[in-house]
Amino acid sequence: MALDGGARRAIVTGAGSGIGRAVARALLDDGYQVALAGRRPDALAATAGEHPNAVCIPTDVAVEAAVENLFNEVSQRFGRLDVLFNNAGVFGPMASLDEVSLAEWEGTLAVNLTGAMLCARAAFRQMRAQTPQGGLIINNGSISAHSPRPLSVAYTVSKHAISGLTKSLDLDGRAYGIRCGQIDIGNTATEIMSELGVRTGALQADGRRMVEPTFPVAEAAKVVLMMASLPPSATIGSIQILASGMPFVGRG
Repeated sequence: MALDGGARRAIVTGAGSGIGRAVARALLDDGYQVALAGRRPDALAATAGEHPNAVCIPTDVAVEAAVENLFNEVSQRFGRLDVLFNNAGVFGPMASLDEVSLAEWEGTLAVNLTGAMLCARAAFRQMRAQTPQGGLIINNGSISAHSPRPLSVAYTVSKHAISGLTKSLDLDGRAYGIRCGQIDIGNTATEIMSELGVRTGALQADGRRMVEPTFPVAEAAKVVLMMASLPPSATIGSIQILASGMPFVGRG
């Protein structure tokens, strides 16, 4: 596949569906070369379509060797890396802590936290070594990093940890022109929101179920693209985009 040698280069993890798919397509439409990473090759191919600047690299972000392969292949194909959208994630068990098995806990953190760390580490290493140095890492957090849903302990803990990862990366990257920001998204219309029953009746803190508003995933992708479009002299450290009227401010 012939790629545009003058384009900006990006990696999107979890690119086979939902927010990852929308962001990957937004970056491609903006002229980026984009490596699409995810566990399902068919889903990655559906995201890429016929776009000439898309490269599909099946990757399980929870596996160190798979992440290293992803970044090595991107280095060989693209020559440098300008943006990582660190997006791959799972919601994990919907249960109180006393009902969560160790395997469920570790499985959620393996993808949401360790996977994000492995990808950020590889991106940091490449951005530090390349000439000119620098780049941008955007972590997909969640509004659960601020206020949890009921029965979401593994997911919530993992997203609180992403906030720490974001701040540490941005601090440690200063000397090398590496910036890091976080987007926290509330109730965009994705498969995970359907699984939580947001559009049919999501569990609330008082035990009720309530239909919650959602917004199109393309709008979240626009915010990520805006973050990526800023010059190196500016960084959005943290930003929230919420469905209007959703029960977040005053949740509980």
